[in-house]
Amino acid sequence: MSAEIRAHLTELVARALAGIAPSVQAGAVAIERPRDPAHGDFATTVALQVAKTLGAPPRKVAERLVAALPASDWIEPPEIAGPGFINFRLRPPAKQRVVRAILERGADYGRSDRGRGAAAMVEFVSANPTGPLHVGHGRQAALGDAIAALLERQGWRVTREFYYNDAGQQIQNLAVSVRARAQALLGEHAPFPEDGYHGDYIKEIAQAYLDEVGHDLGDIESIRRFAVAALRREQDADLQAFGVRFDNYYLESSLYADGRVEATVARLVASGRTYEKDGALWLRTTDYGDDKDRVMRKSDGGYTYFVPDVAYHVTKWERGFGKVINVQGMDHHSTVLRVRAGLQALGLGIPAGYPDYVLHKMVTVMKGGAEMKISKRAGSYLTVRELIDEVGRDAVRFFLAARKGDTEFTFDVDLAQSQSEENPVYYVQYAHARICRMLAEARGRFPGDPADPAGLARVTLDALAEPRELALAARLGDFPDVLETAAAELAPHLVAFYLRELAGEFHSYYNAVRVLVPEDGVRLARLALSAAVRQVLAIGLAVLGVSAPERM
Repeated sequence: MSAEIRAHLTELVARALAGIAPSVQAGAVAIERPRDPAHGDFATTVALQVAKTLGAPPRKVAERLVAALPASDWIEPPEIAGPGFINFRLRPPAKQRVVRAILERGADYGRSDRGRGAAAMVEFVSANPTGPLHVGHGRQAALGDAIAALLERQGWRVTREFYYNDAGQQIQNLAVSVRARAQALLGEHAPFPEDGYHGDYIKEIAQAYLDEVGHDLGDIESIRRFAVAALRREQDADLQAFGVRFDNYYLESSLYADGRVEATVARLVASGRTYEKDGALWLRTTDYGDDKDRVMRKSDGGYTYFVPDVAYHVTKWERGFGKVINVQGMDHHSTVLRVRAGLQALGLGIPAGYPDYVLHKMVTVMKGGAEMKISKRAGSYLTVRELIDEVGRDAVRFFLAARKGDTEFTFDVDLAQSQSEENPVYYVQYAHARICRMLAEARGRFPGDPADPAGLARVTLDALAEPRELALAARLGDFPDVLETAAAELAPHLVAFYLRELAGEFHSYYNAVRVLVPEDGVRLARLALSAAVRQVLAIGLAVLGVSAPERM
């Protein structure tokens, strides 16, 4: 709705500008939301932008623009502030339109076609299949899934992809660890590998291998395949418990089996961007802003970890994903430039900033004033499943998506378990449930009242005149802009902030203004407003992967 109002104001100002300065392009018009609500609902700096061209002080230009503005039922007479800012305040009918628009559009409120159905990929989690998912993976899952949902609401055709790093030294260490545990279970003496994986889950896999495959531990490749499959099932169960689904799984091992790694290296060599030194093959990443060139193929013939990453991203481009977002831990920071450099050196026409990255910091989990660090099963880290068991899926998903990824975050278990105003997910969900309860009560007390959003969309809203309810309607009008900005900035925490503020405003409104009054017009208008709040809360929670309960 704010987009509609902004378009209306843009047209008004453009017409006024054309009236006082026909030679000035209307493209100079920009309508923005003031940082301080006291300055109005919208504002424009167009007078400052065109003052030099018109040879007049900006404030004089602003006065002429305001005088030339066409009449509108949506805005109060504009105010001129400072050196020439023009501030607009919306009249009640414009804010009331927001309520009607939400009830009419329902779950589609805030949707946009900016993506125009183009293919986009969000790759996230992508954990090595060497253990259960830890809380850092949980943060990545919450962020990635919410980013995908935001892009979908902006009209992108989104694929969620999980990249399995099922090749390399870590997987070899996993296989050796399982074999060592299996030998110990058979009563054989076997030294545990120095870089091996600990935790009860390794013993569980070893026992399952002995039970299902047999006691012959000579085939390390068989043990590797068994362990990887077992941990993939484990991780899939973790993701299911978290309510995260993927459209596609891509195996790193397939890049080698299909010859894609070798083909990528050959193309980089042919590009002239590589050279041999000290028995290794190097890529001239300094040509693309790196502080030093990077080894691609080591002297022992093995590839460094960013080479298959380059090959993998070539497949994303070849599969038609012009927009790609990778959600990864902050420890991948050094790979960003290298992968982009490799893609540029290939000469395939891939844009310089491809792919986009959202890097997140790890999470510290606190309970009772102490850090929760050691897992019962993993041995060295807290698993996301254990955190879900502690506080529930909704709290985990909301909390982990409610902070910008590159900020440090402490997950307070005690807060997540509390039923208080301080617990943001409880506070937001309670607002939704409170409205559901109120609407149910209205149906019981006033059987003739419309009970569905479509019916409430047809009621007269003129009775919405209290400052609190008009402010609440205006807040609802911000929601499409919040979704657009959050999608553009890959920042789902903006949705969480908005939901917290909206819930707070509704709770304040509910406590200050009686909704179920005898007067039909007032009651129905306030029920319509409340139903619109409920709809926006449900949409926002769904974007974050959080439920919108009707009872609490």
